[in-house]
Amino acid sequence: MEKVVEEANVRIDQYLAKELDMSRSKIATAIKEGKVKVNDKEIKSSYLVQVGDKITTCEDLNQEMTIEKENIPIDVVYEDDDLLIINKKSGMVVHPAPGNYHGTLVNALLYRFSLSNKDPLRPGIVHRLDKDTSGVMLVAKNDKAHELLANMIKNKEVERLYLALVDGIIPHSTGTIDAPIGRDPNNREKMKVTDENSKKAITHFRVLKRYPNVNKTLIECKLETGRTHQIRVHLSYIGYPVYNDPMYGNKKNTSEFGQFLHSKSIRFCHPITKKEIFYEVDPPKEFMDYLKEIEE
Repeated sequence: MEKVVEEANVRIDQYLAKELDMSRSKIATAIKEGKVKVNDKEIKSSYLVQVGDKITTCEDLNQEMTIEKENIPIDVVYEDDDLLIINKKSGMVVHPAPGNYHGTLVNALLYRFSLSNKDPLRPGIVHRLDKDTSGVMLVAKNDKAHELLANMIKNKEVERLYLALVDGIIPHSTGTIDAPIGRDPNNREKMKVTDENSKKAITHFRVLKRYPNVNKTLIECKLETGRTHQIRVHLSYIGYPVYNDPMYGNKKNTSEFGQFLHSKSIRFCHPITKKEIFYEVDPPKEFMDYLKEIEE
């Protein structure tokens, strides 16, 4: 497994124990046996990981974790020999992790498809959507496509547009949020705008419609970077949090349906055939029904 670290000053045995759902003692033993390297060098269990560190582990380190194939309905928008485009439903976790070993998109995909195995814990996954974010997602069916798609995303060659309903009336028609994002030191589950141990993050947005009667604005967002929780963190930072966001939004507004954030469309040049691919999907019924409800 190869993993690029996105947080800092955490012991590597603690970090890997969480990532791989293994005991720290077992991780420590693997480190002593030279099965774990950071930036191609052997380290001690007390090593503190830093943002950008590349952790490499032996294939057999996480052998005990097997991902089960599960017959779960999924909406396949496009498929060819190399890749899939999925319309992920809100509420579905993308890949297995501690606390979520079943019912994920990966469990469902493995039941129907052969996937790339660049990362055995996240087969086929070249980019992620949050659990309660719906919409289009790319999946790689082989290692070649996985590597090419990952590089395209890194080089900003994949255009992803999102719909977000936010609290508040945004007065200007367009905007760009350029603010670095890193792990919240007070809550490791959250991200925040910070200058410490952070990465550059840029989100562009344009207003589609304002709803003064309920103090909300519908916007379209375009990502220039792809940080964890980026849109949610950025919009909360400028004072217009995504409506119904349980982590970064106005807590009193939350309900069972998660944040009103939807991966609307994706456009890219197919890495193998070189043909342009474009797909757009409508938001979930709950999203659309609420928009109709708040129409004046």
